[in-house]
Amino acid sequence: MKLSRIKLMWRTVRHLRPVQVYRRVVFKLVRPRVPFPAVEAKQRAPSDIWCTVAERRQSLLGPTAVQILNTDYDIGTGGWDAPALAKLLQYNLHYFDDLNSQTANDRRKWHHDLIADWIAKNPPARGSGWEPYPTSLRITNWIKWTLSGGCLPLEAKLSLVVQTRWLTRRLEWHLLGNHLFVNAKALVFSGLFFKGPEAQKWLAQGLKILAREVPEQILPDGGQFELSPMYHALALEDMLDLANIAQAFDGALTPEQKVLFSDWRARIPAMLHWLETLSHPDGRIAFFNDASFGVAPENSALFDYAIRLKIPPTLATRALTYLPNSGYARLELGTGVVMADIAPVGPDYLPAHAHADTLSFEMSLNKSRVIVNSGISVYGISAERHRQRGTRAHSTLCLANENSSEVWGGFRVGRRARVSSVLEERKPNALKLTAQHDGYCHLPGRPRHRRTWCLEDRKLIVEDEIIGTGLQPCEIRFHLAPEVRAEASGQGALLLSVGKGDHIAQVSFSSKGTLNIEKSTWHPEFGKAVPNQCISIRLAENAPLSHVTTFEWSEK
Repeated sequence: MKLSRIKLMWRTVRHLRPVQVYRRVVFKLVRPRVPFPAVEAKQRAPSDIWCTVAERRQSLLGPTAVQILNTDYDIGTGGWDAPALAKLLQYNLHYFDDLNSQTANDRRKWHHDLIADWIAKNPPARGSGWEPYPTSLRITNWIKWTLSGGCLPLEAKLSLVVQTRWLTRRLEWHLLGNHLFVNAKALVFSGLFFKGPEAQKWLAQGLKILAREVPEQILPDGGQFELSPMYHALALEDMLDLANIAQAFDGALTPEQKVLFSDWRARIPAMLHWLETLSHPDGRIAFFNDASFGVAPENSALFDYAIRLKIPPTLATRALTYLPNSGYARLELGTGVVMADIAPVGPDYLPAHAHADTLSFEMSLNKSRVIVNSGISVYGISAERHRQRGTRAHSTLCLANENSSEVWGGFRVGRRARVSSVLEERKPNALKLTAQHDGYCHLPGRPRHRRTWCLEDRKLIVEDEIIGTGLQPCEIRFHLAPEVRAEASGQGALLLSVGKGDHIAQVSFSSKGTLNIEKSTWHPEFGKAVPNQCISIRLAENAPLSHVTTFEWSEK
């Protein structure tokens, strides 16, 4: 192995927790026995109301025809574990998300038959469907479907028992994070859905894990600790589901268990506030780290779910909202909204969904997206996955054509950018936010990038500075929403337009760098690439160490 590769591995693995290392070895080398078949499955009767859950997008289009992550597939023809399918698609086949999707009641017969087909063709502990993560989601989805009025046959209940037994032996301690969280959630669901000594053990085990993971994964400001709006929305759904099942089976809980659930329920209003803070005026999430539409339920579905559970959201704050534990900020004045990433890449021991997007931002004007990050359309290990995680795919500054954090291998990060010197300033007609990061300090001269956003009435001023003695060429990039087009307007300025030339903003620049309007792609969902434009300002090595970009618009 080359020395450079060894150094990269060290910069990556030195952040892992010991439990991740030795549990990975155990997970790889120790294969538990296949659980013995269940002979009974005693279901517990709810003691209170089960609320309608957050509905997802329909994915089952026929008895065996699905559309998952914008890919069409027929389970009846290709089976449950087609080698040609990417791992993420294989996983999604086994989730059974459609059980709790829009108009799911109209497909109950298809769902019933598909559950029976899955049981017949996926024997215990074989195939990707029995890996811990899809097993956890499937357990939860089958139970939610049943509590919502679905008729789960006896063979499926017996299968649920076997699936839960298997899960207890394959908990994802080597990954931690959202994987371990959904493992524990599934144990809680099975532990309350069934009754008897074995079910009580599942419930106790799930609650013990969550008692540790909830305070760690749900930050005091309401954010989910992997710092992705998409994964935050998934975590919010998990917390709402836990509140729901605790309410439905309140009579089965001990006083101590009720205290746990009460504490978790009390965290949900801040999570709702966080989601709203990191969403555009169009009501959908911003794209920081791994984030796209179509994976988590829509914001509106989550807020409606909370209302049904009688969980009031925290009233949204306007002007400048800084989320200190997560490291994101929102500036809102008039019709301008800016969301800024002044966050760490994620938990040091779990940066799997991190991008090199430090000090990037997204902006909406008059309720429409204008400046965006590029989003994601693929997982796995590929050049395109690496590009989408890279700094140049985000609306920020790239120095010496390097990534601000050392993303590699699909889900790994070596060197990480650290944010410091965060300053907030609030005035009646101006909101100002400043931060800097050290992601380029490994370069000659130990340069740091400092960015200031100043949102005024009908104007956003973005000042970028390079602090340090090195002279590396840098590029400042602003990705435009697909509906927005840039065109030269003379004297080095640009006009931003939508539709048939409806001008929405003017962009001007302080220095004489090389200005280009490049073709790029925006990735609003997995499997989608939408053409868009990117404004690129390239500064030479001898250019000034600061650059100001000004966006100006009129109110509508």
